[in-house]
Amino acid sequence: MTNRIEQPRKLDLVGDPVLIAGTGTGHEATLHYRVGDGHDEVTGYFNAGGGTGEHGQFQVRVDVSRAQFASDQLLVQVFEESPKDGSEINVVTVAALYGPRIVAGYYGYREHKVVKGDTLAGLAKAHYGDASLYKRIQRANPDQISDPDKITPGQVLRIPIGS
Repeated sequence: MTNRIEQPRKLDLVGDPVLIAGTGTGHEATLHYRVGDGHDEVTGYFNAGGGTGEHGQFQVRVDVSRAQFASDQLLVQVFEESPKDGSEINVVTVAALYGPRIVAGYYGYREHKVVKGDTLAGLAKAHYGDASLYKRIQRANPDQISDPDKITPGQVLRIPIGS
């Protein structure tokens, strides 16, 4: 096993701070992280395990409050630096969705199981008081909604909530 990110999972909605957890190992027990969207990024390092070849669990809180992300999607990465040349090795990447880009003051989400007759506009009206904000729900569920006019009973959609 090399490095593994268990949190966030693929397309999880994350806030600030971004919580990264998993299992890993690195040269002299040092691993690095990067959270970015291709426009801006936050980087740092932490220790996991007892040294090269020993794996340990890790959990890191990454403050991204100063980052100027321009995209809903973030790439969360954990990697080692090669002791030979300083290059990045054993890079693990997980795509996550940044809730504060979707709704101001993001602090979490509700789950809604779609029933017959539901529409994104209707859900937006019920949760935000404004049907025109349906794109918030679409953006929070890109793996499930490719066409905002087509949601199907049984889908479980995330409704991002903010202040």
